[in-house]
Amino acid sequence: MASLKLNGDTSGTVTLTVPAVAGTNTLTLPAVTDTLVGLAATQTLTNKIIQGGAITSATAQASTSGTSIDFTSIPSWVKRITVMLSEVSSSGTSNYLIRLGDSGGFETTGYNVYSARFSSTSLAGSVFSDGFGIPSGAASNSLNGLIIFTNISGNTWVASGNFGDRVGINGYLTAGGKTLSDILTQVRIVTANGTDTFDAGTINIMYE
Repeated sequence: MASLKLNGDTSGTVTLTVPAVAGTNTLTLPAVTDTLVGLAATQTLTNKIIQGGAITSATAQASTSGTSIDFTSIPSWVKRITVMLSEVSSSGTSNYLIRLGDSGGFETTGYNVYSARFSSTSLAGSVFSDGFGIPSGAASNSLNGLIIFTNISGNTWVASGNFGDRVGINGYLTAGGKTLSDILTQVRIVTANGTDTFDAGTINIMYE
């Protein structure tokens, strides 16, 4: 392994090390006065454009059984999460809840959420404190849509989402906020009564 040692202006040294490589590799330094970015250092990047790979998609899960669908191991640096439902239904009329979790588990209190269900003939609203609620309505409903969670500061998250039911011909709007006790690491989609089971559809998340 070849190395080049540079003396500092006043003291110390910097060693540039080149490991064994295959073929010829070229590293081009910009012709500007600048600071290099390191893998281990904590640095603030400005005026940068990230192309490709910025959004990570989790593995889609079939919502065809059980009372909850979990997405875990969300990285600590994540600032935005999109939860997506496709043709999701359950065995009963219980509402759906999306709950956020951290290292202490999923939190079931402290949500400040309002949801509305509307159709061509009616409008009804609900307040939720145990999760981000999505009114279900009927067992035959088939929900499609998404809700986006955004980290506003610290461990506080706000969200806004919209869903449509192609069977019951209803629309749903959900918005609210939640402050976690620690860094968000997981998301759960659950039936509110804990007994109705998912029986159709697919759920996935994307994060960035």
